[in-house]
Amino acid sequence: MNSSPLEAASHHEWFTSSYSNGAGGECVECAGAQGGTLVRDSKQPHAARLHVGGAAWVGFIGAVRAGQFS
Repeated sequence: MNSSPLEAASHHEWFTSSYSNGAGGECVECAGAQGGTLVRDSKQPHAARLHVGGAAWVGFIGAVRAGQFS
């Protein structure tokens, strides 16, 4: 039986954005997962996680880079 990306989340290599300053601000962590990206709250790493599909993640990153959320 295969586990879902969320069930196997503890086996992923999590990282924070290069824009994070490490001073305890609001940050999320991401990890590559089968078919997309996992996202979690860095202050609550064992709480709920999101699995974002590959196409949706690429679209989100493109919008961030284009300044659509500034």
